[in-house]
Amino acid sequence: KITENAKKSLAFLKSENPQLEPTLAIIQAHNDHLIQERNKNFAKEVGLRVVHICLPMDSSKDEIVNEISRLNEDPNVQGLALDLPDSLYSSKILNTVKPEKDVDGLSDVNLGRLVRGDASDCLVPPTACAVMELVKDLGGKTVLVVGASGAVGAALQYMLQRNGAMTMSCCWKDPQLQTKLHHANILVAGSAKPDDIPVSWIKPGTTIIACFHDTLSGQLSCGQWNNPAAENVTSLAIAMRMQNMVKNTERWIQSQQYRKWDLRCLKLQPLSPVPSDIEISRAQSPKAVDVLAKEIGLLTDEIEIYGQTKAKVRLSLLERLKDQPDGKYVLVAGITPTPLGEGKSTVTIGLVQALTAHLHINSFACLRQPSQGPTFGVKGGAAGGGYAQVIPMEEFNLHLTGDIHAITAANNLLAAAIDARILHESTQSDKALYNRLVPVVNGVRGFSAIQLARLRRLGINKTDPGTLTEEEISKFVRLDIDPSTITWQRVVDTNDRFLHKITVGQANTEKGFVRQAQFDIAVASEIMAILALTTSLQDMKERLGKMVVANDKKGEAVTAEDLGVTGALAVLMKDAIKPTLMQTLEGTPVFVHAGPFANIAHGNSSVLADKIALKLVGEKGFVVTEAGFGADIGMEKFFNIKCRASGLVPSVVVLVATVRALKMHGGGPNVTAGAPLKKEYTEENLQLVADGCCNLQKQIQIAQLFGVPVVVALNVFKTDSPTEVDLVCKIAKQSGAFDAVPCNHWSAGGRGAVKLAQAVEEAASQKNSFKYLYNLELPIVEKIRIIAQKVYGAQDIELSPIAQSQIDRYTRQGFGNLPICMAKTHLSLSHQPERKGVPTGFILPISDVRASIGAGFIYPLVGTMSTMPGLPTRPCFYDIDLDPVTEQVKGLF
Repeated sequence: KITENAKKSLAFLKSENPQLEPTLAIIQAHNDHLIQERNKNFAKEVGLRVVHICLPMDSSKDEIVNEISRLNEDPNVQGLALDLPDSLYSSKILNTVKPEKDVDGLSDVNLGRLVRGDASDCLVPPTACAVMELVKDLGGKTVLVVGASGAVGAALQYMLQRNGAMTMSCCWKDPQLQTKLHHANILVAGSAKPDDIPVSWIKPGTTIIACFHDTLSGQLSCGQWNNPAAENVTSLAIAMRMQNMVKNTERWIQSQQYRKWDLRCLKLQPLSPVPSDIEISRAQSPKAVDVLAKEIGLLTDEIEIYGQTKAKVRLSLLERLKDQPDGKYVLVAGITPTPLGEGKSTVTIGLVQALTAHLHINSFACLRQPSQGPTFGVKGGAAGGGYAQVIPMEEFNLHLTGDIHAITAANNLLAAAIDARILHESTQSDKALYNRLVPVVNGVRGFSAIQLARLRRLGINKTDPGTLTEEEISKFVRLDIDPSTITWQRVVDTNDRFLHKITVGQANTEKGFVRQAQFDIAVASEIMAILALTTSLQDMKERLGKMVVANDKKGEAVTAEDLGVTGALAVLMKDAIKPTLMQTLEGTPVFVHAGPFANIAHGNSSVLADKIALKLVGEKGFVVTEAGFGADIGMEKFFNIKCRASGLVPSVVVLVATVRALKMHGGGPNVTAGAPLKKEYTEENLQLVADGCCNLQKQIQIAQLFGVPVVVALNVFKTDSPTEVDLVCKIAKQSGAFDAVPCNHWSAGGRGAVKLAQAVEEAASQKNSFKYLYNLELPIVEKIRIIAQKVYGAQDIELSPIAQSQIDRYTRQGFGNLPICMAKTHLSLSHQPERKGVPTGFILPISDVRASIGAGFIYPLVGTMSTMPGLPTRPCFYDIDLDPVTEQVKGLF
């Protein structure tokens, strides 16, 4: 009956989950093949898969622990059972088994749940279950449990007492054994009776059940007791084990489904005046990241912990939650900023703190990882600020989990491969190249997988290196890269102006192959853009292979795949593809992933972080991400590039504005980083604010081009007057914003952004008519013109001869249907940083056009755009220091 019920239950689970193949692993350290066969037979009858791990009888405890630990981490094993000699059933071994895989219910966690009465959350040891099946009507009866110690003995006594029996427990050498046997109605023997204990001590009519601790190992010697129940215990125990495995499978299926959040938010006690960012960050004690992960429904095997407060999240979660509806998707953008920035990251963090810690709505912030160039240069970090920031902020801003370093390594490996290939091709014959590219290894010569792929692209359908003709060999070994067309540069994550132009190849070993090159900042690498736009490991690998690094001398594109380096790049990026989990000051979750600049790249955090977060928050939750710089740059690229790559549809745009920036657009004096603000910015000036709102109106209109409702978040500074704040909100609403809300999250944390959160929640329920700005099938020039005229307000565009030539080349090479990623100054809607407000009547000059084929966009250069910033006269690093005693970072913002 037990087996039949288990079979029916499992059949139902399989009908609901067609891919399900539950696997029970049994570790045994004995030579009894009979018990192994019985386990297999029962499992087969139920429909379970059983894997036996047979260890030698003399295996040490450490060897068994190692095997258990391996199976604990095997995602294909849902249950784990032990068949061991008595001497190996130690607490250390039993508690090594993960409670969620403990089919025999012998770990302290399972026993604790049993004793506490959490029947739905524990598994009863099969032997104890078998005994309970054999004894009925226990009310008022006395049960003596002899020789049953440890986990099974404890479980037996608890189950017997819970079912109304009076229980006694002792060992066979107990001096009072004869008296206890005389009073017992039922005797449960947990080990073999010693020969010196006469059977006559047991009173006539006593029910005897032998369930030796190693019954399941076949060590059952109770024939002397004339006890037919012994065999039943063995069979029942195995049947109960399989029943437990089916229950465990059901629990495993439930664990794979979406879990409701059980988030414990952290309390804030804001001070006035507001301390420095790093002082605020240090004053808060973050939750351990594994605790945070559990609170938001991540499984233990879905995170890889880096220290106490950071963890990588594995992409397997997307498969587990593929049927879970997405939450609402919110983009934080901004008006054209001052050089100081207007606080988009701070608004993003304040908004999720308000949603989750104060309105009790699941929310996730998705931010870019900051480059160390600005961190040590002039801008500072990107963790937010004041009482709305990601913590620990020094870990956020410095190295994080090494993603940018991985990008640097991958980028520079590819750069090295380009120059090395040109050198080797220029100094070797076809035959010599072929012999080195396809060497004889252990007497065998063969193509690697990536070389076979190149042969197929060349139309050479051969797999034996010895069968290629001389012409085919020449086509295979020669990329014929034209050095003047190399677009792939080396990168470093430091602001270093002296790397704008460099000369490589000056050593004698390079045999005269000298060329002019440059370094870009690491976050400008196309590999960073790929990381931000990829949707899976396979997709990333394909994108890496498609990266065009130069043209050959016939004008055809040369890719990373042609250089044979795709697999190596993917290996270097295999951990970087996983988003990093952190938390806000109020203990709400944050993903930090990817960090492309918005002026020279697309300026958004990763698609993967957004997709995972949208699953985790649930259908009624919110994912809030930000786009770099003004809405004309970061937001436009978010919609036209990122949303095309992800297929996601945004629900709301939050447009961040400040009175300071609006005054600048209204004709106020220049704002310079590091210099004190002029009095126009610290005193009330309604005229400047009103005049500057033209930029806010324009950015609202840009968002409306995409059919998404806009909520304006006015980031309030202490120098802003209430009248100025009211004026901005009034004009914003009159200009088509769904709502406009003043925010004080910098000084008050999430509580200061509650009204913004309520406005966003209401806006997200509005009808959404999202659409792209242009059709991909349009010619490259026309797509550039649409962005210039509709977004920037230009009269027209002007292409340089170089730009026109590149457009013609990319169109001829088949790249004309890619979206456009404009590389333009962020300080003005136009190409001239000094032109504030809403410039009109200008002609947008396109000086050059380049292609990031792997990332999947064409990027025109508007005027001269530097891809390697320089350090100012007084960089931030003057203030940064390390306390050698406490190892704490000082002076970081």
